[in-house]
Amino acid sequence: MERTFSIIKPDGVRRNLIGKILARFEEKGITLAALRMHWLSRREAEVFYAAHKQRPFFGELVEMMTAGPVVLLVLEGEDVIRRNRDIMGATNPKDAAAGTIRKDFAISIGENTVHGSDSPEAARVEIAQFFSTSQIVT
Repeated sequence: MERTFSIIKPDGVRRNLIGKILARFEEKGITLAALRMHWLSRREAEVFYAAHKQRPFFGELVEMMTAGPVVLLVLEGEDVIRRNRDIMGATNPKDAAAGTIRKDFAISIGENTVHGSDSPEAARVEIAQFFSTSQIVT
């Protein structure tokens, strides 16, 4: 079984979309192995998005991710990284396929409701940033 990391971002939490988003994963046979609500500190957001530090949108991204609580998730299943990214849809909701989370719920490219790891290595690093092994149940 493969694991991945996902976040329901502040815009999704603020708009009470948690249950609807979780249902999308469960309906596709993805197991929720860990889940918790958390308010990211500025430092946590900066570390999490360090790969984007030199990009012009970095400050805006950190501000958005620290503006309210998020839901942190560890998802598990066969080929779950790819499947999660398919369920989320393209980063820009205008480019996302019909029926994806971002097409259905995202406000903009900045407030695009969810994050998902893009590789096995990223998933390992991202999971480890927010969860201990004892917090993952499967």
